[in-house]
Amino acid sequence: MTTKQLRVLVLTTSTRPGALGPAVGGWLTDTLAPLAKELGADLVPVAVGDLDLPFLDEAEHPSTGVHRHEHTRRWSRIVAEADGFVFVTPEYNYGMPATLKNALDYLGPEWAWKPAGFVSYGHTSAGTRAVQHAKQVVTTLRLVPLGSTVAIRIADAMRDDRFAPEPRHAEAAEGLLAELVRLAHALTPMREREHSDAMPGPLPGSYVRPLGPGDVAEVTVLQRCCWMEEALVNDTLDIPALHETPADVRAWLAEWDVTGLWRDGRLLGMVRTRRDGDDLHIGRLGVVPDLRGLGVGRWLLGLAESAAGGCRRVLLTTGAASHRNLAFYRRQGYAVLPDPRDDGAVDLVKAAVPA
Repeated sequence: MTTKQLRVLVLTTSTRPGALGPAVGGWLTDTLAPLAKELGADLVPVAVGDLDLPFLDEAEHPSTGVHRHEHTRRWSRIVAEADGFVFVTPEYNYGMPATLKNALDYLGPEWAWKPAGFVSYGHTSAGTRAVQHAKQVVTTLRLVPLGSTVAIRIADAMRDDRFAPEPRHAEAAEGLLAELVRLAHALTPMREREHSDAMPGPLPGSYVRPLGPGDVAEVTVLQRCCWMEEALVNDTLDIPALHETPADVRAWLAEWDVTGLWRDGRLLGMVRTRRDGDDLHIGRLGVVPDLRGLGVGRWLLGLAESAAGGCRRVLLTTGAASHRNLAFYRRQGYAVLPDPRDDGAVDLVKAAVPA
């Protein structure tokens, strides 16, 4: 499940003065703008010539992700933030331009498990030989090339020195974008596992990573699933996790340290922590109902408690009638604080383990 807006980089690769590339790239983004909005994708036009990339000048191999130069770090950020790519490329001497090859060679992990489409232009072959050349390179970088392409013969697309492709080219471009979006969603679990902050989780194939405002949709859905049982056993719907808006969730995701457990692109559980003086507050510990009883909650709680270094105690809250939760927390060493609350909840405390 994902409801994120996809970020699709439209990269114009030719840097030759007077090249047709900018016109092709502009036509492509204008043509696809309505469909992109419908499909939940943002088209981000970028020109290789604006990146100021010299021929690869990094001492470390690109696969290490170690970048010394600012132009490389900037390019790395642009590519890492993208969910897919459309390369607008001419054909030079039966191959792709050196500018595209150089831009690809600069990076490694940033490209992995993202779809790559091609819009080519040229004379005899409409740039298709450049695409075949590029596909050999992008697959090595674990980019996934599309089957759909757009191939434009320059003679068929020029009208009085103006670039004006035929309707069939626009139809092909729409088909390319639709395929790219489908594949970008399908590859999401692969990209998640490659996240720089990801670490193995307690279940086979699972992994944890920090959650942020971009995960608001998944977190909102998870809360609805996990806290309905709390509402039933406590006989109240007055539970923040059940009525928070996406804006509310986005706000606290920015304020708390939140960790999410994922598998195959599905958010299985989460927990959040926040320091307040000598106290570590733990909250929103939740696991999808179908995975309860497997030790996932205990594992997430232990992960949260590991952030208590330097704290005197750990605090958390649950419903007064949530007897299963209370029994679980007591087994983990928590005790109920004596001070009563007037909202139907109880606070629990545990001495922090010295760092």
